[in-house]
Amino acid sequence: MTGPSADPSSARIIIATRESALAMWQAHNVERMLLALYPRARVSIRGMTTEGDRITDRALVEVGGKGLFVKELEAALAAGDADIAVHSMKDVPMDLPPGFELAAIMERDDPRDAFVSNRHASLDALPAGSRVGTSSLRRESQLRARFPRLIVEPLRGNVHTRLRKLDAGEFSAIILAAAGLKRLGLADRITAILAPAESLPAPGQGALGIECHSKRADLAALLRPLNHDPTAACVRAERSLSRSLAGSCQLPLGAFAQTEGDQLRLRGLVASRDGAHVVRGDLTGAVRDPEALGIALAAQLKAQGAAAILAALGHRA
Repeated sequence: MTGPSADPSSARIIIATRESALAMWQAHNVERMLLALYPRARVSIRGMTTEGDRITDRALVEVGGKGLFVKELEAALAAGDADIAVHSMKDVPMDLPPGFELAAIMERDDPRDAFVSNRHASLDALPAGSRVGTSSLRRESQLRARFPRLIVEPLRGNVHTRLRKLDAGEFSAIILAAAGLKRLGLADRITAILAPAESLPAPGQGALGIECHSKRADLAALLRPLNHDPTAACVRAERSLSRSLAGSCQLPLGAFAQTEGDQLRLRGLVASRDGAHVVRGDLTGAVRDPEALGIALAAQLKAQGAAAILAALGHRA
């Protein structure tokens, strides 16, 4: 689909996606939903290897952040080699490049983190000195704050690679996103689900976003039915909080929103990497203005000490 179609419902739509098993599942899920809406459409998937996929021997914080997972997909959109890109919203940078937009944020799956271990029933049951693997500074800081007796180490690679490292005995336990395990049919590997109070999720965790070029009003119209308004409001609030705090994978930051009628409850967290300093906040506001709620909670967190944490991490408060 290189331009607006005379009959959008029968358009050819090319989906750009990473080639990991989880990313391909997500792209095929969007493909199924589009075909259910538009049976005459011709939908195909273009798998791509991103720089974030190629670099697996270093932590994301050292090589440029999660934006490395999306920039090749955006280049394909800009070149006309694909029409839409499907992303895990927790991997999408807080500010999109000029000319791109999130045309839909789909209904959220499980937003929580999952504890996975072959020998221990919970984080509390891990003996002192146990090695816990995670790819996330957000998870690392919360683990260090709650369980200073544990050794938290970086864990890169796709879901299956991480599970293989656990099974090989490299770690006593690993922490993964529950949604990814469930989407891949690996729910039986989850030992315990971590409540938000135990491990506050990343902004957008569990939700999928569909990105397209902002000039493509025809695509935006096609994708609109896939947007889930309550999820979109929650994710917008979470991303607003993160954006207001200069959030990236280089900052241990959690954000989680839930709708409660016409209200939106937003919880946020900023921490030092070692878990020695943790600032938490909880604010409720109108669901119709999620960005304002994110900005307000960011200000509250800064006033409570997040500004000092940000400054120590090299971020401007």
